[in-house]
Amino acid sequence: MDLLKQSFTHGSSPLPPNGETTQYHVYLFGGNISKSLSPLLHSLLFRANSASWTFHLTETTDGNRFRKQLHANTCIGTTITMPNKVSFGLLLDDLTEEARMIGAVNTSFVRLDKCGQRRYIGTNTDCIGIRDSILYRMPHAATTGKGRPSMVIGGGGAARSAIFALWRWFGVTEIYIANRLKAEVDALITFFQSTAPGITLHHLATVEAAAICQTPYIVIGTIPNDIPREPGEIICRKICDTILRRKDKGIVLDMCYLPSPVTYLYTNGQHNGWTVIPGTEVLVRVCIAQQILWLEKDVNKQGVEDAMSAIWKAVNQGQSSPKASRI
Repeated sequence: MDLLKQSFTHGSSPLPPNGETTQYHVYLFGGNISKSLSPLLHSLLFRANSASWTFHLTETTDGNRFRKQLHANTCIGTTITMPNKVSFGLLLDDLTEEARMIGAVNTSFVRLDKCGQRRYIGTNTDCIGIRDSILYRMPHAATTGKGRPSMVIGGGGAARSAIFALWRWFGVTEIYIANRLKAEVDALITFFQSTAPGITLHHLATVEAAAICQTPYIVIGTIPNDIPREPGEIICRKICDTILRRKDKGIVLDMCYLPSPVTYLYTNGQHNGWTVIPGTEVLVRVCIAQQILWLEKDVNKQGVEDAMSAIWKAVNQGQSSPKASRI
């Protein structure tokens, strides 16, 4: 079931016939978001779809403030970033399968119940951004990688989205986790045992294990592009190096795009002959998925190209800070 069709299982459209020209507003709620790239991308995508809608930053962790703006008649949707992805999700009327299974919400949209009352639905488009970025580059990835394991680097919220995407759309049932902290990996394993028991997660904890395991077809990085300093970080880097030097090659996607989308993982994968995908592509496709839910139509091709060009230019000109920016 496609994204838009699935959204209507939660209710009917709230948009009037002239929805694009109605003065609707979308808000980003999060902490430390003043340098977010979302306003740039969403403004471009709204304009490409002839929508006179506006995008606003609301730097807050106050659930009451979120609820007040959410329930305004001119609010047509929200994006939610750290540290609100779990707590604000609890304030919505319903969650999609993705949001429930990942345990975090980054997007809300509006649908109407049978009485015409607004319902606020939470979903997770991070996983859709991962899926669409891979399939755009490698349309047959879902079949080519069948029966092969994949790997996720990291143990936080982005790792959850990556795990779900691999399992849900690429048929991956065995996923290696490389991470600096064993406790975070244990928490991931416990979480998905309850939400998606069909996934088998393995902690890839040593270089020796990385040298003899089956080569993963898709490798997704979800950690900052920092120089490893702590013992766990150093081992994690060596594990990744060992995997990328293996004879078999596949796809490397690094969700990190700051301070540059050309990260260590991206460069190392490219050098070793893997197909590489930068985090800027994921971010744009996350925003595209959000726009589809709000505008209830696909984003036109020129809008996508403009957004891809704009974000690459923005991050390479240093217009955002790696510690301050939130999508």
